[in-house]
Amino acid sequence: MKKSIQGRELIVLDSLDAAAIATYHKTCEDSYDSQSELINRDRVGVLILNGLSATRAGNGDAAVWWADWFAECGYPSFRLDLPGFGDSVGDPPEDWLDFINLGGYASVASAKVRELVARFNLSGVLLVGHCAGTVSAIFTAAATKECRGLILMEPYFQFRQTIRPKIRAQLSLWATRSRLGGILSSIFDRVKGIRLAFRRNVLPENANLLLLRRWKEMTSTGMPILILKAPGFKTQGAKPRVGEFDYFKYAMGLAGRRSQVVVRSVEGANHSFANHQARAAVRQHTEEWLNGYFPLRNRKEVL
Repeated sequence: MKKSIQGRELIVLDSLDAAAIATYHKTCEDSYDSQSELINRDRVGVLILNGLSATRAGNGDAAVWWADWFAECGYPSFRLDLPGFGDSVGDPPEDWLDFINLGGYASVASAKVRELVARFNLSGVLLVGHCAGTVSAIFTAAATKECRGLILMEPYFQFRQTIRPKIRAQLSLWATRSRLGGILSSIFDRVKGIRLAFRRNVLPENANLLLLRRWKEMTSTGMPILILKAPGFKTQGAKPRVGEFDYFKYAMGLAGRRSQVVVRSVEGANHSFANHQARAAVRQHTEEWLNGYFPLRNRKEVL
């Protein structure tokens, strides 16, 4: 396995006796400097945590694209395979999704954050996560003071099923292809909406209470957070489907007045954020957010 290619380097993070493989995306300046010269730097880095089944490359190599772009902007960037993922050692937990949803990777990931900060003389790290990776990012941010901000793509605050029941998946497919199915689906949504209205703002049983508590801890400190959301099926913007509990609205209510949470809906993006329209939107919204909260000194414009 090659340990480096132009602009990138394969590194091993071995804190907590848990070796994890990461790819280091160098800035233009780093590509010409030696490691010893980095000790005079004081910059914020970017760490991309992988999601449920994707390796550190992300879906459709989207994470590679993101890391390259962050590095081009002047932020040293890292893509990490947590233990059990990709090239890192260890076996995945038996119940992988629940392990992630309950913050199982927080201690390991926070140790890797501290290792990166010390090794590359960073002032802190911005954590980036997609889907299940956003859950690990929130728990990790709560576990380490070195986290300076969060970029969350398609976050969720409830326990989710890894695989939808076969019959439900077939019904959903039928509803999208059949006129009658579409009508029945809309009626079903309205019935669920009426039930939801009677419950008012009571959390559903599948709410991830531990994650919501960690979210409240992070947002109450004023940590800058950028949320990027792709419209779901039969939805617009960041709003949920009719009849579904609005977890985003609830989470924003928990955040409070001191919070610095920015939510951006990315029209045309799919859930993976791997299509071209999504990548362009990530670049636009993230660049605006970085300029506002984490501007670099003498930063050059990136074409």
